[in-house]
Amino acid sequence: MTTDRIARIRPGDVLPEIVNRCDTVQLFLYNAALWNAHRIHFDYPYATQVEGYPGLVLAGPLIGDWLTQCVIDWLAEDGQLISVEYSNRRASFVGDVLAASGVVRAVDQTSRRVELELFVRTESGEVVAPGSAVVGFRAA
Repeated sequence: MTTDRIARIRPGDVLPEIVNRCDTVQLFLYNAALWNAHRIHFDYPYATQVEGYPGLVLAGPLIGDWLTQCVIDWLAEDGQLISVEYSNRRASFVGDVLAASGVVRAVDQTSRRVELELFVRTESGEVVAPGSAVVGFRAA
């Protein structure tokens, strides 16, 4: 007999970390899919010489998608994502190694909902995108 997964979740539990390192091809294809033609995402000379960035800038929604994927992977087939929000706090660039993860903040056994604190951080631990999510777990 399996136990109900939500019964085992506690505040402070950490979501498995997903490490991402975007390259120029992934960045180009992601922005093409979004119809985002801002040159800071694909034109290196423009991004560095005109805008003054140290490299091609990662699209903010890509970082949000990494947060969302972290939650969905953690949920697996046990529940659903109810809401997610995040804020990009600093630019990230092609080649940066960024890790998405989170921490359980609250568990409501009655509503079967879990509140999560999320973040994407650099290798040095600087948070570039904090966020939060609410997930719901199915009954066992």
